[in-house]
Amino acid sequence: MSPPVVRPTPFGRVEIRLGDNLRLLPTLESGAFNLIYIDPPFNTGRPQARRRMSVEKDEAGERRGFRGERFKVTWLNSPAYADAFDDYAGFLEPRLREAHRLLTPDGSFFLHIDCRESHYCKVLLDQVFGRGSFMNEIVWAYDYGARTRKKWSSKHDTILWYAKDPKRYTFRYAEIDRIPYMAPKLVGPEKAARGKTPTDVWWHTIVSPTGKEKTGYPTQKPLGILERIVRVHSNPGERVLDFFAGSGTLGEAAARLGRDAVLIDSSAEAVEVMKRRLAFAGPG
Repeated sequence: MSPPVVRPTPFGRVEIRLGDNLRLLPTLESGAFNLIYIDPPFNTGRPQARRRMSVEKDEAGERRGFRGERFKVTWLNSPAYADAFDDYAGFLEPRLREAHRLLTPDGSFFLHIDCRESHYCKVLLDQVFGRGSFMNEIVWAYDYGARTRKKWSSKHDTILWYAKDPKRYTFRYAEIDRIPYMAPKLVGPEKAARGKTPTDVWWHTIVSPTGKEKTGYPTQKPLGILERIVRVHSNPGERVLDFFAGSGTLGEAAARLGRDAVLIDSSAEAVEVMKRRLAFAGPG
């Protein structure tokens, strides 16, 4: 029997790889991951970037703040990437087939996308995993940011969940976080105190532009969303994969919950963001 693995920290191990995921994925062993989550480019047709600024007190500054104090604002260079594809399905399909190969027999796959491409992705995933492997369409709803006067403002993303084997998959019901009842008086004090489990519509704020969680990376997803997925759909000590890792949110969720993570991204800037963010777990 092999000796138990002794870890220097309570965190899961994190491995960060820089490169084209379509070239790196075939080098990974089949059936090596219990959970795969990806948040690929959404094919919005425009570059994705998040403006960052530095603010410091300056009597000659152009901005006025509390009690009349003046501040100088300096706009900083921010990570950005192109987000336009002539053949988005052709871009995704070979990567989805690799994801299917890399999952354990009881593994789950999550694709995070928006309304522009979600219906095409659903058809594509049905072909790769089989229609019977579709488990949920999760709607992440948030209520933040600008609104349009021309249509109903878009304030949600779609997360498609597929199980490699729909009769055998990880779903740790007891680990689901509880949320408040909207009408607690109707369910009684005991249930109200315990809270209820979420449905397939998840209300969760975006990453605060001024919060500690913010990395400055465009399209960063909230840690709370990824922690829910990791906690419920994998077990401590198992391996998870994100091959569009971006700011490394899945890696942080996995490490803090005692799972091992492999993160892949083709952007050197993204890798630097992940190295800083995940320094607490000593990433390799």
